[in-house]
Amino acid sequence: MKANGTMMQFFHWYYGSAESDPGLWEKVRQEAKRLSALGITALWLPPAFKCSSYNEKGRNAYEKYDVGYGIYDLYDLGEFNQKGTLRTKYGTKEQYIAAINEAHKNGIDVYADVVLNHKAGADETEWVKAAKVDWNDRNFVIKNELWIEAWTKFNFEGRANKYSGFKWSFNHFDGVDWANNLDESEAKGIFKFQVIGKDWAKMVSGEKGNYDYLMFSDIDMNNPEVRTELARWGKWFLKTTGVDGFRLDAVKHIQFSFFRDWIKFLKREFPDLFAVGEYWSSNIGELQYYIQMTEGCMSLFDAPLQNNFYQASRTPDGGYDMRCILDNTLVKNNPVLAVTIVDNHDTQPCQALERFVDWWFKPLAYAITLLRQEGYPSVFYPDLYGAEYEDKGCKIKILPVKNIEKLITVRKLYAYGKQRDYLDNKNTIGWIREGDDAHAGSGVAVLMTNGTSSSKWMEIGKKYAGRQLYDFLGNCEGTVTVNKDGWSEFRVNGNSVSAWVLK
Repeated sequence: MKANGTMMQFFHWYYGSAESDPGLWEKVRQEAKRLSALGITALWLPPAFKCSSYNEKGRNAYEKYDVGYGIYDLYDLGEFNQKGTLRTKYGTKEQYIAAINEAHKNGIDVYADVVLNHKAGADETEWVKAAKVDWNDRNFVIKNELWIEAWTKFNFEGRANKYSGFKWSFNHFDGVDWANNLDESEAKGIFKFQVIGKDWAKMVSGEKGNYDYLMFSDIDMNNPEVRTELARWGKWFLKTTGVDGFRLDAVKHIQFSFFRDWIKFLKREFPDLFAVGEYWSSNIGELQYYIQMTEGCMSLFDAPLQNNFYQASRTPDGGYDMRCILDNTLVKNNPVLAVTIVDNHDTQPCQALERFVDWWFKPLAYAITLLRQEGYPSVFYPDLYGAEYEDKGCKIKILPVKNIEKLITVRKLYAYGKQRDYLDNKNTIGWIREGDDAHAGSGVAVLMTNGTSSSKWMEIGKKYAGRQLYDFLGNCEGTVTVNKDGWSEFRVNGNSVSAWVLK
C-alpha cells in the first residue's frame, strides 16, 4: 500500500441501470487521471469474468448481464461468445486491459474482484447421489439417498480449450441448490453430495451449522485437481491482466487453508501481491480467528466498524456514545490488516446485507476511515458519484457524500505524523495528526460530534505556536490560533465534522 493509500470500490450493484452509464471499463479509463489527482491510489474493480446469465430483451446493461458474482468461466474476460454474449456486463477483455493500463499510467493500482467459491450456468447436468439438507442447519439432513440431476458439467465450448483444457464435473463440487429431475416444489434446496470422500469443508464459518455452502455449484476446495487448476488460473490471470491484487469474495465459505496456500503460491512469483478478503461478520473474534488460521496472508474488510457506523447513524439525538465508535473493530485490534469501509455493494439499499449508513453520519464515518493513521480506507462509488436505480418496487437515489472530495484531499495532503486521540466525550470526539517533515504544511485537527455544536481543546504541537488554522471542509467559519504551548480550542457544528489545517 502506498503512503496514505486510498482504495475506491469503483462500482455498485446497480451500475449500468442508467441509460447514460458508459461501460465500466471505459469509465475507468475516462476517470483515472482525475481520481489520481484527487488522491485515489487503488481501484477495486468488479468481477471481470463471463457469468451465467444474459437476457437479450434486457432494457439496459444492468438487466442484460449478471453483476459479476454468478461466475461461469474464469478464463473468459469478455473474449469468447459464451452465454449469449462476447462482452461481460462491464465490457470486453480489450477494454478491461486498457482500463488497467490507464490506471497504472496514472499511478493507480488495480485490485480484481475474484469469485472462487462457486460456479454457475453449467452446460450439462450429471446424476449425483445427494442428501437434501436444511437451509438453516447444513448438517441436518431432510432427505437422504437422493439421486439428482445436478448442473455441474462445464465444457466451455465457446472457448475451445484456449488457455486451459480443464473441464469441471461433479467431482469438483460438493453441493448444488437445484435438482433438475425433481418437481419444482422439491427441486430448490441445498443438496449435499454423497460421494466417497465428499463432505462440507470443516475450516469454514460455523454459521448455519456449517457455512461451506453459499450458492450455485459449490466448489470443493479439498479436491487436488481443483487446487491445481485454480493455482494455474491465478498465475495466468495475473500475467494476463497485470493487476496488483485481489478482493476475494466470500472467504468465510471457503476452506480456510485454501487461500493461505493459494496466496503463498502466487507470491513466489508476484511478491508484492495485495489481497483483501470479504469475511462478512460483525464479530471481531471471528475475523481474528480467520487471520490466525490463514497466517495473516490477507487483509479483511472491517465489517464490525461498518456496523458501528450504521448503528451510530440510526441512533437519534446524540444517543450513540461516540467514545465506543472503534470498539470491537478490526482497525482497533489489528490495524495493519484492516480495510475500512463506510458502505459497499452488499450494504446498499435493496441488497441482501442492506445496512446503509445514514446520509448525515457519512462525513463523520469517512473522516474516521480517511483521516486516522490506522487502516486502509475504501471509498464507495455512489458516495463519490451518486447513484439512481429501482429495485423491489423502490426508487433509490443516493447523493454524493458532503465534502467527500475534500476529505480525500485532506488525507492526501495533511493527514500525516503522530496521532493524538481525544475520544473522551460521549458526543464530541477528535484527534490530532501532527504532520511530518516529508509533507510540507501537513498536520490536521479533526473534531466531530453527533450532538450539538461544541468545541474541544486539543494539542497539535508547539511547532504550530502562533499559527492559524481553518476548517478545510468549510463547515466552521473563521480561524483558530495555536497558543504558545501548542494547544488550541477547535470547534465543530452540530451533527458535523471539521478538519482544521494550516491557513
